[in-house]
Amino acid sequence: MPALARFRPMGSPMSPVPSTATEVMPPPYDQRMGPERIMAVRHGESEANLAHRQAGETPLVYERGDDEVTLTELGRAQAAALGGLLAALPGDEAPELVWCSPYLRALDTWKLAQEAWGAGPLPVTVDGRLRDQEAGAFAQLNLAAIRERHPGELARREAEGAYAFRPPGGESLADVVVRLRGFLRDLDGRASGRRVLIVAHDSVVLALRHVLDGRPDAELAAVLEFAPVLNASVSVWRAGELLSFNDVGHLTS
Repeated sequence: MPALARFRPMGSPMSPVPSTATEVMPPPYDQRMGPERIMAVRHGESEANLAHRQAGETPLVYERGDDEVTLTELGRAQAAALGGLLAALPGDEAPELVWCSPYLRALDTWKLAQEAWGAGPLPVTVDGRLRDQEAGAFAQLNLAAIRERHPGELARREAEGAYAFRPPGGESLADVVVRLRGFLRDLDGRASGRRVLIVAHDSVVLALRHVLDGRPDAELAAVLEFAPVLNASVSVWRAGELLSFNDVGHLTS
């Protein structure tokens, strides 16, 4: 999850952070030689998501490593609901190939979804480029803890903008976009004309939309602040066209 957006208490949006990064409108992703359909899913609610939300304005350091964070009971139920959605898809829309983040919460989301789907084993590729945005010095800190430990870095973030800011030892959202471009280039060769499911993180879903839709940097930074990608949400592209984004209808049906 993107640095700082990760640490924002639910229901308490941060103030706007102006971006000073040069706004670049990249060309739309050419999906003619790539997958016929891409479905991108964020993992279900994790124990870290819950802990940060419950902490509110109290400084919190979540002790488990980012790659080891597990799902909550709600997150497991969300993953099962995702499996129900997959089971209900017509045959020409159901995924044929799966790519997954190496982080435990994403792997468990796919495992539980597959069990609920009941479609049998699918080819699964675990790719490190689908990992969450690396937070560096901000890792596992909520916003209150960041203010307490790294006040100067928050000022630097405001100066540099949400898209370009890179915490010490971590990644900027721009860095995530770069690795996702490389991932999609490789995906073109391995999944041309196929239906692909990607199970990953909010930063990855945002970066995918940035690349696939040719979004400007400033717009992506605004989405980062005010429209977080929800747990177990589904976003779908068909032949390069966005069909749905951040859809959680399967969690309420």
